[in-house]
Amino acid sequence: MVFSAPVRLWQLPNAALLVAMALWGILRYPHLPHRIPQHFGVDGVDAWTDRSIGTAFGPVFVFIGATVLLTACAELTLRVTPQSELPDDATAPFAPAPARSSLNRPRTRASALSIARTLLVLNTCTGISLAIGCGVLWRSTPEQQVSGWLFTAMIVPILVGTALTIVSAARDRKSPAG
Repeated sequence: MVFSAPVRLWQLPNAALLVAMALWGILRYPHLPHRIPQHFGVDGVDAWTDRSIGTAFGPVFVFIGATVLLTACAELTLRVTPQSELPDDATAPFAPAPARSSLNRPRTRASALSIARTLLVLNTCTGISLAIGCGVLWRSTPEQQVSGWLFTAMIVPILVGTALTIVSAARDRKSPAG
């Protein structure tokens, strides 16, 4: 898939974050204990697992998957014909099937670009949250204790990215189609 210029530009923070996380993990991996955290919550680490590439780099792999998914969603948002560019009869109840669609289209190209950008910002926020989690996962000592603020620090970026995406989509719904 060839990504459009707006998507490539907004992917730079995601690419930088992914490279930074991967390099950090590569540097930390030889120094990790044989048992590393598998799950942690507000009360600290509550599950442990043996160290392996899959377990140690889980957050990096999740970020790669999220990046592929959200980039594809952003790209598809830009490729959909906005409502403002559809023929007038395309929204009629008996319009031909290709023009009539259950697809929730952006109203304009500008709103499509705004939604695509916020999807990529949401991806960056997800990466920041996962990087914070890597700080716990890649510690040199197997401690159960985790700072109380860590859970909040991991959730807040995702909430911010989600809120921005919702606001962008809501603005699109309120804007006129023409």
